Amino acid sequence: MQFDHIKAVILDWAGTAVDFGSLAPVAALERVFAESGVAITPAEARREMGVLKKDQIRFILAGDRVREHWTQTHGHPPREEDVERIFAEFLPRQTEILAAFSDPIEGVCATVGEWRSAGLRIGSTTGYTRALLDVVMEAAAARGYAPDASVTPDQVGAGRPAPLMCYQNAIVLKAWPLSACVKIGDTPRDIAEGRNAGMWTVGITRTGNEIGLSRQDLEAFPASLQQALEDRASTRLRAAEAHFLARSVAECTPVLMEIERRISAGERP
Repeated sequence: MQFDHIKAVILDWAGTAVDFGSLAPVAALERVFAESGVAITPAEARREMGVLKKDQIRFILAGDRVREHWTQTHGHPPREEDVERIFAEFLPRQTEILAAFSDPIEGVCATVGEWRSAGLRIGSTTGYTRALLDVVMEAAAARGYAPDASVTPDQVGAGRPAPLMCYQNAIVLKAWPLSACVKIGDTPRDIAEGRNAGMWTVGITRTGNEIGLSRQDLEAFPASLQQALEDRASTRLRAAEAHFLARSVAECTPVLMEIERRISAGERP
């Protein structure tokens, strides 16, 4: 394996590199909303996954059912002060459970190691704050996964779909041009982030938010249902205009080789 043109790969965290099914954010959001008197469903907790968590709370509160339930429970529609309070309560709840959900997804450590050996630099972006990501990084590093760069929304002043985290990764990694970098993630917001940065994008269909199940729960289903869920995830990520799709990071090497070929042929994302 040799990469003469690709300079860096920028990976998302939950659902892409660690935390099969992107379960940690959902668990924390469900808990903090329940404590606020308005229970939310897993689907509602996954609304706009990939953005800065405070923004995600805003999106959840803006949903018709949650907004109506909140108004009935609290006597007024959700307000910005409610967003701030829920976010403040969310942070310690998320911190409490993060380490338990920071196992690298199967194949990630070996695959990233092969990419490094082939000369690629490994960056990362996330919807977590710096304080939250530090918890994930410490736990993931102890289990064998540590990217060369990590950037959070609060470091650059904007989360996804803004490209600023990707830009900062490129600066830290000294990786340019941006058309020689690849963004890999499991949500439409990841794809938008990468495309806005001028990078190639790869959508992860099996291990992330678009299916949203642990490996054990997913593999308990018949193969036909697993495929149907992957097909649905693929449809959403294609609609977000991902350049390529892969079931997991462990299956991305052939995609990177194809991107390498296309760059060599003069193509740009």
